Amino acid sequence: MPNQHLLAMDPHLWPHDMVGQEGQPVRVFVVDDDCHARRVIAQGLMADSRTLLVGQAANLREARKNIRQQEFDVLIVDLNLGDGEGLELLEFARNLYPSVLSIVVSVTERDDKVLQAFERGAVGYLLKNSWFDDYPQAVLQVANGGASITPVLARKLLSHLGKAPAKFSLSEEPLPDDQLSARECEILKMIACGYTGPEVASFLKISALTVNTHIKNIYRKLQTHTRAQAVRAASLKGWL
Repeated sequence: MPNQHLLAMDPHLWPHDMVGQEGQPVRVFVVDDDCHARRVIAQGLMADSRTLLVGQAANLREARKNIRQQEFDVLIVDLNLGDGEGLELLEFARNLYPSVLSIVVSVTERDDKVLQAFERGAVGYLLKNSWFDDYPQAVLQVANGGASITPVLARKLLSHLGKAPAKFSLSEEPLPDDQLSARECEILKMIACGYTGPEVASFLKISALTVNTHIKNIYRKLQTHTRAQAVRAASLKGWL
């Protein structure tokens, strides 16, 4: 996963140009009907000076009410709430606060639920009880432009994308204005799995500037403005 070593470092060594400074932490709202899970997430967030827990809710109804009264940067939400699905809250929060980033936490690793979560705007998906997940780290990853996915899910997603039929041309013939090139699809698949621009550049052995140019072209072709929107748009078109 991207920048694991960097995001797990001592807060006092945290780069000054990254989001999540001690005096200006990333604000988080947590929604989970499991009180033990909420407590574990809350303790993790409060133990890191770069993240700040600003609110909690135990169900969908309570969450709908409380998030209207609280400003926050990242939403952490369980998929299975007592009175509804977390997927509903993803859309509700995105419509209410377009800039808020959402991370799903769930015991469910079904492909359809994972894909639905990303299609509805999530930029992270963590499996409960995974040894590899760290909630402050996940929050900092998404707040700094990345994604956060439990490694086993990232591997499944890569496998799924690898088996998907190619919807782009490898020939040198001109492509339609809105169709992604083979390289753009390759980069978008890596972005969907949580890799940052510099990591994509290193893996593909191209410059970071070239990656950024490709990403800008992807945004233009898909008429999107964020990585999550681009991944969702490409998925809906069947390109991923």
